[in-house]
Amino acid sequence: MVKINYKKRWHKFFILGLLFVILVIVAVFIYVNAVTYQPSPQAHTAFQSDKQVLVTEVNDGYKFEPVIGESKEPNIIFYPGGLVEPVSYSPLARELAKAGHRVYIADMPLNLAIFGQNKADSFLREYPEESFVIGGHSLGGVFAARYALEHKENFKGVFFLASYADEGGSIKDTELSVLQITGSNDAVLNKEKWESLKSNLPTNTTYMTIDGGNHGQFGSYGMQANDNKPTISESIQIERTVKAMEDWFSQMNLTQ
Repeated sequence: MVKINYKKRWHKFFILGLLFVILVIVAVFIYVNAVTYQPSPQAHTAFQSDKQVLVTEVNDGYKFEPVIGESKEPNIIFYPGGLVEPVSYSPLARELAKAGHRVYIADMPLNLAIFGQNKADSFLREYPEESFVIGGHSLGGVFAARYALEHKENFKGVFFLASYADEGGSIKDTELSVLQITGSNDAVLNKEKWESLKSNLPTNTTYMTIDGGNHGQFGSYGMQANDNKPTISESIQIERTVKAMEDWFSQMNLTQ
């Protein structure tokens, strides 16, 4: 009679199962990397420190701050769009830092904010006595709103770039100031959903449309799939975004 070594067979199945899981994980990483938008040459240039802006790597992301003079409040926490490398938002962060603000860009796992909603924790700990706003682009804005809802005592406001607050991040009943910026040529943002989800924001939310701007030019990573071509340059769209944010800070008495 032949004896079956069940322990040896189980060990074999375990090894095969483990190898399968590893292969799946590797395949997912390869796929995600292949579909992730990479920073443009302009973004890489903006990511370098110079006489105006100091760029440093910090826990959970990157920090941009003015070299000359003290930073002015509020500090800004930014969550990148889905499948977009954080360095892609360097031009925006640099311009905000040149305007005097300390800016944090979160580095999300797999470049998806759904896996890094609490990245802002470490940024808040750096300057706990100072004021902050939080926001993001596209998917990043959704999870920035969710974080703000759970930590509303830590923020003065929330901003959305081609984004919205879903039911899980409804901030309509908070005292947070809110800024919504979109581009008129944006073909990625679901306009019907965006319109319907305005109900998750306070009635005094500030809305601003950048004429000629599209979805991808809030960052700097080239044309995004299914987006419309912009009729203004990337630098102009970023310039108008910074101007809108500065006006918002002033109107809501957020600049100190």
